[in-house]
Amino acid sequence: MNLAIYGAGSLGTILGAYITKKGYDIDLITRNESHIAGLKEKGAVIRGTINMVVPVKAITPNEMSKKYDIVFLLTKSTDNVNTVKSLIPYLTPNGVICTMQNGLPELLIAEIVGADRTYGCAIAWGATLIGNGVCELTSEPNSISFSLGSFSQNASREKIDTIKGILESMGTVEVEKNFIGARWSKLLINSAFSGVSTVMGCTFGEAAKNKESRRCIQRIIKECIDVARKAEIRIEPVQGKDITKLFDYNSKIKKFISFHLLPLAIRKHKLLKASMLQDIEKGKKTEVDEINGAVCRFGSKYNVPTPYNDMVVKIMHEIEAGTAKPGFENLDRFTNL
Repeated sequence: MNLAIYGAGSLGTILGAYITKKGYDIDLITRNESHIAGLKEKGAVIRGTINMVVPVKAITPNEMSKKYDIVFLLTKSTDNVNTVKSLIPYLTPNGVICTMQNGLPELLIAEIVGADRTYGCAIAWGATLIGNGVCELTSEPNSISFSLGSFSQNASREKIDTIKGILESMGTVEVEKNFIGARWSKLLINSAFSGVSTVMGCTFGEAAKNKESRRCIQRIIKECIDVARKAEIRIEPVQGKDITKLFDYNSKIKKFISFHLLPLAIRKHKLLKASMLQDIEKGKKTEVDEINGAVCRFGSKYNVPTPYNDMVVKIMHEIEAGTAKPGFENLDRFTNL
């Protein structure tokens, strides 16, 4: 079985190291030639909450020569049309794409390769690329989990079981019958913690500790829950925790409780630096339109106001354009919402 991780940045490199260590034959593919050189020279060097070095197979897209049974897609979703089309010649006749990207990428990918060849997986852990061939795992190893599924009614159970077995090389895998609900759970977390922490230029833990930014996180979570409810999306639990039950509120007491639960809920991921912030630091465009922007679009469709998500998108676009910078002073922009 030929496997590939296409987009082997921080997440893909660490996942690839775990899968390789378990004995699978998997290619780690990225356009970052310096990173490839580091992986070839020293192997995947993983630091942070774990420490290990794993020899891996690493190539650039130009070096791809074989057809794959499963491609785990971890590139930014902003250019998915071109990316997915470029992968089609490298899929076996029954080959599939399992997207592990942010947002709701499965719908577009399914339009290109077919719904039955499109699987999705929400990742509940974080990592940072800190050097060529060197990545930092920023989540506790016992908190690593995946939510796997498909929007297709004809998804192959055999293929799902195969993907599940591969991903269990690294962490717990939950196969979701309500996959849109699992995706929305990840979208909620990304919108709230990634969105706010990127605007502030800090880690998840720092964003949850500051009371003003925590208020923004709480409001974004509330907007995500309200939009999902109106869209008739049932939000799935994350690592056994019912997000709606914990963080939805319609009274001052419930709002008070949810506010004080937020630092506890994120404690195992407090060191996580959002991929959007990493992009900003590298001068790249972010996926804010696929994350907070997705909530805004659903809110507009179902007539649910999303002022806090709207503001995150607005500030992020200003940061990308160079007219604003990440920082705690951006919290003032949310004061009168």
